[in-house]
Amino acid sequence: MYSVSSQWKILQRALNSYYLTNGMAAATGLFLIVSLVHLVFGAAAAGAATIGVICCVPPDQASPVRGKFWLLLPAPLVGIPLFFAVQALHDAPLYLGVLLVPASFLAFLAGAWGQRGLPISVSAMFSMIFSMAIQNHAGVSGAVPHTVYFALGSGLYLVYSPQANRFLNTRYRRQMLADTLATLAALMHAQAEQFVLASSGDVRQPNPLLGELLRQHSALTERLQNARNILLESTDTPEQQRLAAMLLLVMEMRDHLMACELDVQAVRELPRNYEVMQSIYAVFQAVASDVDQLADAVLQRRAIEPIVDRRAQLSGLPWSTATDEAQARATLLAQALASRVGHLQEDAVRLAALAGATLPPDLELIKTYWHMFVSPSAWSARPFFALWRWSAPPLRHALRAALAIGFAYALTLYLPWGAHDYWILLTIVVVLRGSLAQTLERRNSRVAGTLLGCLLAGLLIYLHPSALVILLVLTLAQAVAHGLALRRYLVTAIAATVLGLVQAHLLKTGVSPVFDVLERIGDTLIGAAIAWGFSYVVPSWEKHQIAQLLQRSLTAQSRYAAESLQLAPGGTPSRAPELPWRLARRDCYESLSALVQATQRALAEPRAVQPPLLVLEVALAHSYQLLGQLTAIKTMLWMRRERLQLDQVQAPLAQAAQRIHALLTRAASDPGTPLPDAPQWRDSMPLSDPFTGDLTPWMLRRLDLATQLAEQLARQAHALARQSSELAA
Repeated sequence: MYSVSSQWKILQRALNSYYLTNGMAAATGLFLIVSLVHLVFGAAAAGAATIGVICCVPPDQASPVRGKFWLLLPAPLVGIPLFFAVQALHDAPLYLGVLLVPASFLAFLAGAWGQRGLPISVSAMFSMIFSMAIQNHAGVSGAVPHTVYFALGSGLYLVYSPQANRFLNTRYRRQMLADTLATLAALMHAQAEQFVLASSGDVRQPNPLLGELLRQHSALTERLQNARNILLESTDTPEQQRLAAMLLLVMEMRDHLMACELDVQAVRELPRNYEVMQSIYAVFQAVASDVDQLADAVLQRRAIEPIVDRRAQLSGLPWSTATDEAQARATLLAQALASRVGHLQEDAVRLAALAGATLPPDLELIKTYWHMFVSPSAWSARPFFALWRWSAPPLRHALRAALAIGFAYALTLYLPWGAHDYWILLTIVVVLRGSLAQTLERRNSRVAGTLLGCLLAGLLIYLHPSALVILLVLTLAQAVAHGLALRRYLVTAIAATVLGLVQAHLLKTGVSPVFDVLERIGDTLIGAAIAWGFSYVVPSWEKHQIAQLLQRSLTAQSRYAAESLQLAPGGTPSRAPELPWRLARRDCYESLSALVQATQRALAEPRAVQPPLLVLEVALAHSYQLLGQLTAIKTMLWMRRERLQLDQVQAPLAQAAQRIHALLTRAASDPGTPLPDAPQWRDSMPLSDPFTGDLTPWMLRRLDLATQLAEQLARQAHALARQSSELAA
């Protein structure tokens, strides 16, 4: 349960978030454009222009300044001819149905471009569906003026949106960084809870926090990619440089968290230092709270308070006296865990110093690597040409959506009411997603949101407010509906229902508000039921994608291992060799995040078509642990090599790289492929003090653990492939 203070903090963050700021920017554009068109051309023109703006809004997200116009341009280019065609065929139901089905199929093919393409699909469908809301009984001649005003609204928004995005760029940077810091703090709190498990003495049960940790890691990966696109686009001013440096430091802190995971598991399996583990837990929670408070300070532009350095507290913990070899090893492992938390503490102190401008950012690092971590903004034809295979999920989803739209449109022709038949189609567009899990979530939120929204909209219409009040309500509803679409779809459904009902009331007068509300509820229930039913038509079950995603992840981890387990030429690190390692690390995190998301979606699918979830969850855990070990090794080689005996680690590094590569590439696809001999350095040196001693034994231990994890991961990949084949048969 959240306390009142926690709920208030969540509300404050939402109100000051980049996604709600983006929603308000879009709504402001709607208000200004519609007001201008209404003033110059009248109410009818303003209605069509409103639809033109609304159809350009879905792809308008907080994004880099460069390429913003080209990101939005496909929406009106596709929407204007579709709007005109529907208007021209308004009084020809048969021909209109013939248009809707293939047009819907082509519109949903934009899903081939992933997260950039899906909003274009929605925009194209909105153009057709909202065009059905404007009555036109004059054929082509009547369609022309409506289309002109639709195009006017779209064109004005194309001019407005890039300028608004540029104006808000500085604000977006702070808000996105604050959101990323808050997500990092949540992951740290979840990670810290494992310390309680480690001190509890219960090692018989699997880690109950594993699923939550995987979700938190996936969420942080998504936040980091969104933030990278904006914070690293340009770093010309001191503030931009500080924020970019903080973002890069967050990436390093994520790596320390990854390494903590396996260290905690090792401590759980050996005799414990209960009081010490509780003390480390308290420090870890305090550091997480410091990062959480820093997120609020960055978001609200408050003065940055220095973070207390607790590293001395960690190094001075009262370690228990070893009574045997096992207890001595457990104490050293617990000390290593405390040292890892100490690295996180140091990073948190540096974060606050960067935010407070008391620590200069590393300009060389920022300017060398910023362009490598920003997603491309140009449109490419490659996804379209790669789409035409029966197993492609976007192709199946487009076919499924077109069939659902065709069936729903045919059904609307025989319903006893027809004033707002397009509402059924609109519900299908926003509910029917590419996976069953997403469709079920949207269905439930849409139905509940529609019921609540109908109550609010019905009350508003019944009160007969002035035109200004209605316009303000439309603006606020548009802001909330757009801003929270990817975060709180229930709230979006409420706002969208208010928006749709009030907009329809403006376009069609003389209809009872009560009937509007009842019809809206009925159409939403019908549309949600159709979307749910058609989610089982030519489905794209996650089991068909997981094998490919797992192979992609193994390939990325093999490349990352090759980059992590090598010494710099001449034994001296430099900036240039670090770039391939950072890119390989990014690919690892993104591929694992995609695999986690697919696994979560598979949980909602029928049990008969689910992949082997237990094996998959263990493989994911080992993948993240391997990633953490490789990162810890790279950190030693990069930042603490003066405490390593390089002549003793050079050969083990090469052997480990060779074996992990063989395990994750050749052996993963062919279990019979011969592997290199097992490494010979295991348990060759006793562990030393992790705070001040020689780190060579710790390096050898991490190499040992990394190769063991690669072996386990390869076995799990075999098992997953075998069980998936049995399910397919």
